[in-house]
Amino acid sequence: MNVLFQKDNSGYFAYCPDLKGCHSQGVTFEEAKENIREAIELYLETMSPEELTSFSTNREIISTVMEVNFA
Repeated sequence: MNVLFQKDNSGYFAYCPDLKGCHSQGVTFEEAKENIREAIELYLETMSPEELTSFSTNREIISTVMEVNFA
């Protein structure tokens, strides 16, 4: 399952792009990891059997840092 994390002044924000609206947060990276794991499990529990059989996590997500110029 693809999960993205973003650090800010309050801690870490985590979201799962494979599951629309599935996100969580934590003060530490470990806490955010545990919280998003729980959010994903709960999300999957709410899916119907038909949704689960058609669900695919085979998307490749590529993340990179880019430098850009701005005024």
